[in-house]
Amino acid sequence: MVVRRLDLPSDDSDADAPQGDGPEDRPTPRPDGAAGAGAGAGADRDGDTGGAADGRTAEDTSPEFPRPVSTTKSTPQHTPQHAPQHTAQNTDGPTADHTPAHTDETHRTLAHTGTKGQPPRTPEPRGGLLMGRPFGVPVYVAPSWFLVAALITWVFGGQLDRVLPELGAARYLVSLFFAVAFYASVLVHELAHTVAALRFKLPVRRIQLQFFGGVSEIEKEAETPGREFVLAFVGPLLSLVLAGVFYAAMQPVEPGTVPGVLLAGLMISNLIVAAFNLLPGLPLDGGRMLRAVVWKITGKPMHGTIAAAWVGRALAVSVLVGLPWLTQSGALGSDAVDNVGMDTVMDALLAAILAAIIWTGAGNSLRMARLREHLPDLRARTLTRRAVPVETDTPLSEALRRANTAGARALVVVDADGNPLSLVREAAIVGVPEHRRPWVAVSGLAQELTDGMRVSAELSGEALLDALRATPATEYLVVEETGEIYGVLSAADVERAFVKAMARPS
Repeated sequence: MVVRRLDLPSDDSDADAPQGDGPEDRPTPRPDGAAGAGAGAGADRDGDTGGAADGRTAEDTSPEFPRPVSTTKSTPQHTPQHAPQHTAQNTDGPTADHTPAHTDETHRTLAHTGTKGQPPRTPEPRGGLLMGRPFGVPVYVAPSWFLVAALITWVFGGQLDRVLPELGAARYLVSLFFAVAFYASVLVHELAHTVAALRFKLPVRRIQLQFFGGVSEIEKEAETPGREFVLAFVGPLLSLVLAGVFYAAMQPVEPGTVPGVLLAGLMISNLIVAAFNLLPGLPLDGGRMLRAVVWKITGKPMHGTIAAAWVGRALAVSVLVGLPWLTQSGALGSDAVDNVGMDTVMDALLAAILAAIIWTGAGNSLRMARLREHLPDLRARTLTRRAVPVETDTPLSEALRRANTAGARALVVVDADGNPLSLVREAAIVGVPEHRRPWVAVSGLAQELTDGMRVSAELSGEALLDALRATPATEYLVVEETGEIYGVLSAADVERAFVKAMARPS
């Protein structure tokens, strides 16, 4: 099991800004959720605006929240492969009636918090050619698979030419069939991880077949070391089972025939996949099993990750140095070099690629563990901005005056009974010149609230990120368990806190 890279948002402009004990109170650098609802206007004293009202909805400009992704990988071929902790000073909430202390060095008023630039939203990567959705999980074939399929076809075709010379050019069709059948075995390996994850109620984003094998992207971590061990072990176990099936199928088949050669090749390949993935170092399945064992012994998953990741890095160095030596010394067989079909340079290149994959995966595993360690520090209550409730017909200038007087950075439109109806969009405020604000009602600048845009003030960590991802928007209304308005949460504040959490040392 390997932990793949995490597509982290970047926000260098505010990476070193100080944070206080209350909600965030700083200007934000992006308009795709860069500040709280109605929290930044950007018009200067002369009435110039800091942007234009382009009519985009919150869904159009919401940032993409990264998510922790734990993936399982099987490798073919030669070796067939958060924000810093806050302590809320005031738990009554940051609405106009409650005023938690802000500790920023420079207080920004609602009308003068501007945003710049409008980066497009990054779509979810597809991952290649969609082949199907077994168990509801999409399976993609990456473009790199076609390269490795061609390589396997060429190498295995050369072996067939020596074993079955009578095939002639048809040997490459047989070799192509072997390449497809082998990757079907890899898919079975990955489906074993996927079924186990779904059995443990862990969401699986996708399965991808690529150059050095397959990857199952599991979005959450197993809750116990026992489940982690099972989740990692089922992949190699299925590869061993497949090797046994192919061995049993070989028995009634004559060895010197096309079916006999294919079955022998598939048996050996699945044995290699199982053995390689059982090596005890991250990001391989054996590394996840080692992590589970250390986790069980110490009671701390982080300790397990550190141990397995460093073993993985040692394994990467061993592959880099040892694989070329083994092939050239004949330790893999007296004619190992000929069977593999590569010279010393190709051996070294393959070893370097495998070592790089293992080393990078081990580093990503450490990074992911640090992320999960800091995610609990990501709390809706401490990131929420103070908000002012205003009625629908309130002029924008009056609403901004009330917000600035209260030290608030967000506007919530309410009805006559005080029930929230919508959130005033910051981008819309930016587009209104200062001299027109007395004649513009806040209701014309607001985004109607949906159920998904109401989040509990008690949310934190992955639960908070899951809630925001479920309903992409730039701002969210934060409410207490009683339904009382607590304030407005800017998606960009969460994004920035996420980056800072990742930057903190473990």
